[in-house]
Amino acid sequence: MYSFLRVLARVILYTINGKPKFKNKDRIPKGNYVLVAPHRTWFDPLYYALAASPKEFAFMAKKELFKNPILRYILVHANVLSVDRENPGPSVIKEPVRILQKSDKSLIIFPSGTRHSQSLKGGATLISKLSKTPLLPVTYQGPLTFKSLFSRKKSTINFGNPIYIDKKLKLNEDGQSKIEMQMQDAFDRLDDEIDPNFKYVDPAKKEK
Repeated sequence: MYSFLRVLARVILYTINGKPKFKNKDRIPKGNYVLVAPHRTWFDPLYYALAASPKEFAFMAKKELFKNPILRYILVHANVLSVDRENPGPSVIKEPVRILQKSDKSLIIFPSGTRHSQSLKGGATLISKLSKTPLLPVTYQGPLTFKSLFSRKKSTINFGNPIYIDKKLKLNEDGQSKIEMQMQDAFDRLDDEIDPNFKYVDPAKKEK
């Protein structure tokens, strides 16, 4: 079902907004990896999955999305993992690590955890270290709302160089801060490669 949903997403997005631009796909490492990116719109995971095709991905989403039985069926068959943001248990780390180690799927995760926060958190780093897979920084620039997709403003996805976490690195406050700085520097550099004048503005905050 994942392949069908990917084709469906491609048809819908390309029809509405035109073919996106994918930059620096040669930077994508072989094997599995943890794709990390700033979360800027609800549909940017679709663009990331399309950009890195034919690689298949697992995703992480808040558990509230699984309440609707029809949507839950689609999410489960699209490799989406349920996350309880209020009470995250061990499975929020163990399940993604298992997928990265035991399958041919990679993981898309937003370190900030939400579209309305750009501060980085430590889950992606821990998953990367435990699974022994690199972090792959990526950024998206383009329409930020479904309505603005119809403007056919070009969407661009830019891949960065993988970040390999030293197995000896302790993920204490200093160690985590070091990786967060590497990710943020990568995001800033990738945005600059697309458009040096780019400034992200959260649409929800812009409307207030």
